[in-house]
Amino acid sequence: MKNQEVKKNPEFLEYVYKLTEGTDLTEALALSAKDIDNLDIDQFNRIGLKTYEEGKWTLHRILQHLIDWERIWCFRAIIFARGEGTIPEAHDQEIMGKNSNADELSIEQLIEELKIVRQSSIMMFQSFNKEILETNCEFFEYQMPLYAIGLTIAAHQIHHFNVIKERYIPLVQ
Repeated sequence: MKNQEVKKNPEFLEYVYKLTEGTDLTEALALSAKDIDNLDIDQFNRIGLKTYEEGKWTLHRILQHLIDWERIWCFRAIIFARGEGTIPEAHDQEIMGKNSNADELSIEQLIEELKIVRQSSIMMFQSFNKEILETNCEFFEYQMPLYAIGLTIAAHQIHHFNVIKERYIPLVQ
């Protein structure tokens, strides 16, 4: 892809900024960690493997998706932070979701793993200085500053927690 074809402000980034409501990176990640701590595990267990529509992911797969993508985004952040030079490839979330064994894992296990991954991400982003956080990250089809990767992690969780609240929680009420 030619440089001029790379989008300097991808559409999804506006959605990220909207969901994180202008909070800075440190606050956005801290708030997202608190939201994980506030999940109602009993309610999630009552939902079990139900979905709001045939073909949609279970809560287990949604949680695994959050874990997987946070790790992917952190890998990408490290590549840019360390000036490695590789342009990260796209990944297919549907293939990854289909091939996960998330439905075999307990909600408790998945939430605990998400908490640990989030804490690790927070520590990684805290270790970056201002210059690193403002590094321009060029992906296969767009560019964004490195700090926006951390905001994307928080916004991704907000997005999926909103879906859970709107479409899954009513399954047990």
